[in-house]
Amino acid sequence: MKPIEFEITREVRAPIEEVFARLVDIEGHNDWMAHRGSMLKRTRQTSPGEAGVGTTYVDQTRQGAMPGEIAVLERPYEIVYHWWQKSRAGKVKFEGWPSYNLESSTDGGTVVRHHAKMLAYGVWGLGAPMFRRMALKERTTTLEALKASFEQESR
Repeated sequence: MKPIEFEITREVRAPIEEVFARLVDIEGHNDWMAHRGSMLKRTRQTSPGEAGVGTTYVDQTRQGAMPGEIAVLERPYEIVYHWWQKSRAGKVKFEGWPSYNLESSTDGGTVVRHHAKMLAYGVWGLGAPMFRRMALKERTTTLEALKASFEQESR
């Protein structure tokens, strides 16, 4: 099974520490994530304490609840989320690893490289071309919402 992978890059007009803080604040995603054009309805951190490797969360989406965890966290340069969706029988149908790699730009902003990787298992793999289009749309919507959240603050 071949993974669905792509990368999107955007420049955000905010310092790297602020962009990282926004990305790692799971419950804060509800404040800036797109409410239109996205599958995500709400997200909720399900483990206590400050976000770190192993922190768990649940995304409420149009397709139902999708649990996940923080797989990699290197302040303020990288965060990798890992999510999955299971069938009623408990088998994993999909899993994904959306990651954000941040780099300070020369003008005081932040270059955000968003790498997305997704696997579809079993018969779900047959839908890979459609899932790739959906994932690209969702991830682009997310990055545009992140960028816009800082632009709205600077007005």
